[in-house]
Amino acid sequence: MSEFVYFTTLCLMLGTVLLVFGMRYLSAATQARARAASENSYRQLAEAAAAAQPGTATALASIQSTLADVDTRLAAVEKVLRDVG
Repeated sequence: MSEFVYFTTLCLMLGTVLLVFGMRYLSAATQARARAASENSYRQLAEAAAAAQPGTATALASIQSTLADVDTRLAAVEKVLRDVG
């Protein structure tokens, strides 16, 4: 009976060590997958931002031209109001 207890204890100790190393490997693999997925989503976000940049620049130029037109009209209205007043 003492041999059985000895081998059982030995197997439990070695099994525990193998289980700990297996869990560490699984944890590292899961973290690597999560990191890769995160980097991929950041890459996709950067590509989307780069693709939207020309449209944003065009819209900004349109807004600036409209603002310049409004500024010109406002100056004309101010001039008329000064002449009247």
